Amino acid sequence: MSQDTALKTAPATQAQPSRFKWRVIDIVIAAVLGVAVGLLFVFWNVAGYAWFSAMDALTPGFGGIAVGIWLIGGVLGGLIIRKPGAALFVETLAATVSMLLGSQWSIETVYSGIIQGLGAELIFLLFLYRRFNVGVAALAGIGSAVAAWVLELFLSGNIEMGAAFLTIYLVACSISGAVLAGVVGWLLTRALAATGALNRFAAGREVRGLS
Repeated sequence: MSQDTALKTAPATQAQPSRFKWRVIDIVIAAVLGVAVGLLFVFWNVAGYAWFSAMDALTPGFGGIAVGIWLIGGVLGGLIIRKPGAALFVETLAATVSMLLGSQWSIETVYSGIIQGLGAELIFLLFLYRRFNVGVAALAGIGSAVAAWVLELFLSGNIEMGAAFLTIYLVACSISGAVLAGVVGWLLTRALAATGALNRFAAGREVRGLS
């Protein structure tokens, strides 16, 4: 085989980089997202919890309608980074930041972040990290909400509550996860992409029509 022939055939035999492999820019942006969402959590720990308490007083279990913002990190991470582990990474980091800045739930905040991130992660995995439309975002929010609901059965003692409370709480959490985490997370991703901040990501190139 001539040298020219070898050079022509070499690229075809070399393994292509996996689209699932994390780049340095992925790590940096995921970290920035985690910190930013963690700061949002600090605000929501006050405003969101006040809303949660008011709704729960109105109808026990209906407070779950406020939980969606606490789930948004995993959705944003999955939609923007589009790599395995991104939803878990961002949600867990955000929860850690919230805890370090004085969350009233202390270390339980991190436990929640891990489980909520896994809930969203499983939805993106279900679609093989290939679909990132508003429907998938809403499902990721629901997945995170259901995971949080299951954790609270044991972490918060909700398992001792009646069936009516648990059903109302599950439905309220799921609606909130779909809307406040899923749809709002999708809209935030598109808004960020429109500014050009995500041009190095597929999420940004899709919105701006870049190749």
